[in-house]
Amino acid sequence: MVLVFGIILAALALFATEPVPVDITAIGVMVTLMLVGPVTGLLADAGLIAGAVELITPEEGVSGFSNTATLTVLAMFILSDGVQRTGVIQLLGAKVAAYTQTSETRQLGATIGIVGPISGFINNTAAVAILLPMVTDLAHEGRTSPSKLLIPLSYASMFGGMLTVIGTSTNILASAIAADLGLEQAPFSMFEFTALGLLVSVFGAAYLLTVGRYLLPERIRPRDDLTQEFEMAEYLTEVVVREDSPIIGQTIREALEETEFDVDLLQLIRDDEVFLEPLAPKTIQAGDVFAVRTDRNTLVDLLDAEGLDLVPEVEVDEAELEQAEGGQNLVELVVAPGSFLAGETLTSVNFRQRYDATVLALRRGGELFRQRLDNTQLRVGDTLLVQATGESIDRFSNNRNFIVAQEVERPDFREDKILLSVGIVAAVVGAAALTPIPIVVAALAGALAMVVTRCLKPTEVYDAVQWDVVFLLAGVIPLGIAMEQTGGARFLAELVIMASGALPAVAVLGLMYLVTAALTNVISNNASVVLMLPVAFRVAQDLGVSAYAFVLAVTFAASTAFMTPVGYQTNLFVYGPGGYRFTDYVKVGTPLQLLFAVVTTGGIMLLYGL
Repeated sequence: MVLVFGIILAALALFATEPVPVDITAIGVMVTLMLVGPVTGLLADAGLIAGAVELITPEEGVSGFSNTATLTVLAMFILSDGVQRTGVIQLLGAKVAAYTQTSETRQLGATIGIVGPISGFINNTAAVAILLPMVTDLAHEGRTSPSKLLIPLSYASMFGGMLTVIGTSTNILASAIAADLGLEQAPFSMFEFTALGLLVSVFGAAYLLTVGRYLLPERIRPRDDLTQEFEMAEYLTEVVVREDSPIIGQTIREALEETEFDVDLLQLIRDDEVFLEPLAPKTIQAGDVFAVRTDRNTLVDLLDAEGLDLVPEVEVDEAELEQAEGGQNLVELVVAPGSFLAGETLTSVNFRQRYDATVLALRRGGELFRQRLDNTQLRVGDTLLVQATGESIDRFSNNRNFIVAQEVERPDFREDKILLSVGIVAAVVGAAALTPIPIVVAALAGALAMVVTRCLKPTEVYDAVQWDVVFLLAGVIPLGIAMEQTGGARFLAELVIMASGALPAVAVLGLMYLVTAALTNVISNNASVVLMLPVAFRVAQDLGVSAYAFVLAVTFAASTAFMTPVGYQTNLFVYGPGGYRFTDYVKVGTPLQLLFAVVTTGGIMLLYGL
């Protein structure tokens, strides 16, 4: 038990600080648990300890990979991607924009009203990734700060995900763990806790439309122009190459490699023709005009050293930077959770050459970076202002390492498959709800149907899966097994009962919700449900009350992390595009978290009893 608690404490520290991605920590936990037996066996054979200590068997250690929760989540990612590739969400966005116009109340209501129900039937993380561009464009077109809409988008996806068991990976995991613990009502049916999900959704929506909207800051002022939004006026200009410039005859690659200045060349204008990346092979000629990113002090030295002149009376704005193709060449990209860019720099990943794109600025929460970008270490949630060709932007849209924060014209949407893909998801839900077919079987059959009907190409299936989530689930499931087998869960349950003293059972229920919610806001939601569900189950048994009620409280608490940007993936999705600060989540999320503690506890008492 002491060994397990030691591993848990180390895992909690790593989950909270993230020196490595959480999925790597989870795999490390799994491997450590399996190594304890053989290593202590060797130590016992050497006479260093009394005997071997086996926490879990190798079969139990890798059981997370074959667990129904892991496979169901994997299948749901494929189903979600099949729907996304039809463009149905984008069509819905166009309808919504026509309705909401410039009314912030309508925009907020539409955001909550759309993402909530959708999150109940496709994974809520995927729902936010799909809807983020739509909501950002809704804000810009309606002259509303995106800061007013993006936290509600994230929060509504969380409580919308509680409408069905497939809404979040946490729900699916909780169902599997509860079944392993022997809970009579587990595994959960499709609409097992829909009534409670509707209750918290109503209260959550009411809060966001009233109190929440006034607590939400306006971190980003509504602008028509992305260069204004990133306050680029002092950093963008156009220069012309003089006849006596020393860089004439050099390629752009050579000129950039030799310069000591912090400067980026964004586009080349030559003989009324505009060129974007890749610019490196082009030879510099007299009279070439370059749009450049640099600060004013560097510009003065650059002009003198490289033989350049300012182009007078030219404002380099979004329209100027999009004249090359007459379309969308300037976009915001969010570094997605699980992206290989996290911890890297633009230089180390060779960003410009890899993607034929130039980063003009970086927003991290409320902080803007517009200088020395090449050597700035990137983090999940960072928002990059990027200039690229339409072809490159299309590639970004299909790249799991990024979320494009604006709607992009996508000619590859399979609109003829809309009814088919939505029908497949409906069939999965119906089969799981109305027939004896288990949810995992229905979901896997639906994923297969997406490929058979060509809603997804076979090569797209593996790209559809968020493998970091799959490995996280597979890695943390053995931790719950070890807690049970060593008696750790029962020991913690006894501590909870001792600490709660003479409190009534409903107060202990509320306490379990609060503890789980606090833990979820610091570490992974899936890790918190693995740790807390066995404890809650044992607490209920020791109190002689409904274990189902306590399992529900922990499940709902683990899926609603409102108080920090790191508590839930969707909070990180909106962190950069909304320009938020850490304290914004505390200010808006804490009252909602406390409201949900009361509503969830009261709802469980009212609907299911204790």
